[in-house]
Amino acid sequence: MWPCYVINLAANTKRMENSARALGAQGIVFERLEAINGWKLSDTEVASVYDAAQNRKRAKHPLVRPEIGCYLSHIECWRRIAENEAAGGFVFEDDISVSVDLAEVLKLVSGDDARDWDILKLFSFDHAPRTVSARTLGSKHRLVIPFRVPTCLIGYALTRQAAREMVARAVPFFRPVDEDLKFFWETKMRVALVVPPPVSVGDQEAATGTIGNERRSAKKGSRLLHGLIHQVRYNANLHLYRWLGR
Repeated sequence: MWPCYVINLAANTKRMENSARALGAQGIVFERLEAINGWKLSDTEVASVYDAAQNRKRAKHPLVRPEIGCYLSHIECWRRIAENEAAGGFVFEDDISVSVDLAEVLKLVSGDDARDWDILKLFSFDHAPRTVSARTLGSKHRLVIPFRVPTCLIGYALTRQAAREMVARAVPFFRPVDEDLKFFWETKMRVALVVPPPVSVGDQEAATGTIGNERRSAKKGSRLLHGLIHQVRYNANLHLYRWLGR
């Protein structure tokens, strides 16, 4: 099985305990990765990785500090996978809940010789997404190319080559990390999805607060029209590139 990494802030001990218990019950060995605390980043540190100008032009909303820390934490996981001898790796956030066959799925993914994907998401809120293509993965799951790449990165796999490419292009960033992967025509990543998902959203309680709460408390300003334009542009590009078969 490819190496597994769990992103966790030190203060969120309950989340880490829950994740360790769930993964350990299936014999899944993992390495805890100390998450980067976005609340503690200095203005200089933020400016060195976050492109605020591009955000205003091309993103739906300004990034809050926890989103910046989250993106940096995922980049660190990609870097470790890129430097590992294995052909890929798995990344989990610490608020996961797992199905009883997660270990089986991870073994199937690790040994998937077809490898017609670069990033393979293990979770989607939509359990029956519109698909571009599909094939079997073992006896209980399918590996599909979704028409629309879902948000949320609580669990996914990526190949070593994809990790190298993502590290090389990641900084500076201007969208949340899960939003960036939706723009597959920019990242050039082939994003696939396991259906039904072997991972789901678990306990959201966090000693440090959550990204959602931070975003809701941030001033939204007058970006409603901007958000609508952003969505129209995204949908237009999505349909164009799917029509082109990319």
